[in-house]
Amino acid sequence: MSGKSYLEKLLDGVAVEWKALGTVTKVLRGKRLTKGQLSENEPFPVYHGGLEPLGHYTESNRPSNTVMIINVGASAGTVGYSHMDFWSSDGCFCLEHNALIDNRFLYFAMIGHQTFLRSRVRVAGIPTLDANVIEMLQIPIPCPENPKKSLEIQAEIVRILDTFSELTAELTAELTARKKQYNYFRDQLLKFEDGEVGWKPLGKIAENLDSLRKPVTSGLRDAGEIPYYGASGIVDYVKDYIFDGDFLLISEDGANLIARNTPIAFSIRGKSWVNNHAHVLKFNTYAERRFVEFYLNNIDLTPYISGAAQPKLNQRNLNTINIPNPSLEEKEYIVSILDKFDTLTSSIAEGLPREIELRQKQYEYYRDQLLSFPPSPSRPPPLQGGGA
Repeated sequence: MSGKSYLEKLLDGVAVEWKALGTVTKVLRGKRLTKGQLSENEPFPVYHGGLEPLGHYTESNRPSNTVMIINVGASAGTVGYSHMDFWSSDGCFCLEHNALIDNRFLYFAMIGHQTFLRSRVRVAGIPTLDANVIEMLQIPIPCPENPKKSLEIQAEIVRILDTFSELTAELTAELTARKKQYNYFRDQLLKFEDGEVGWKPLGKIAENLDSLRKPVTSGLRDAGEIPYYGASGIVDYVKDYIFDGDFLLISEDGANLIARNTPIAFSIRGKSWVNNHAHVLKFNTYAERRFVEFYLNNIDLTPYISGAAQPKLNQRNLNTINIPNPSLEEKEYIVSILDKFDTLTSSIAEGLPREIELRQKQYEYYRDQLLSFPPSPSRPPPLQGGGA
């Protein structure tokens, strides 16, 4: 016989009643403020069409520990929670505090409905979520005949889920701190004064293999397992390859040359196919390749980029980029430090991002388990739901 789940032990046989949200709490619409009323120097955040404050105001119209649901714009259907007093604009519904429901418990229950809420957003014109959609959601109330016992059960569920949330938040804060530290050391290690080291144009440091590139339109590609690279990374997988080894790819064109939302220089390894939107450079050593990769991603390349409508870093300009050229030993030292930071802050296989992903999955698992209440004898819970 299989053992009882933690939720079954927590409930210890008590009844669970599913109630329409509109019968146990009110869905309140906020009041809009003009931009002129907002300031960054006032104490209370103002929420409108997202979970990032639109600004700050002198007063609050909602208390702390309130569940909010964005009801307009691209974030409509998103569930949030405020630990402090705030101002709710008319683009943000709030759930009124209720003595029978722990508001944090209500937040975790609403997160389970977030996918459903987003699917019910009206998209004609400005995306909008109607209050009646929220009011009809079914919420489990354990032991409704004994409010004290009910709140104790809810509080224990909240305690467990908050523990996982805090773990994720701590790891995220650690990642932010490490990224700042990484940026500082990267800037210091890649900063060279005049006369401190020699400089060489990139064309004298690396072998350019652009002539071997072959663009293939999507309709003519044979699907396979070989990565097909473009200006910003993998765009497809194909059957054949034209490169085999370690290379540095550098974006040749595209808006990202200016925006820099993703690295414009990135290393690849093994068999690959590269189209004509990325330059292909070959280096003698790993340290030289990674050193140039770090350096190019850390400097302003605007002087080398041509074209207004379609930014382009052509091969001639690429070859003229001046690269500091310290000794191989110093390059190896710099790369070893930056590689460690890069793994810690960026790796989805080993670093903090991977740890955060695992903790998030663990939290979602326990949230689903702890909120999988049995149906009421008279009315089963609805099928809608789904996590964030």
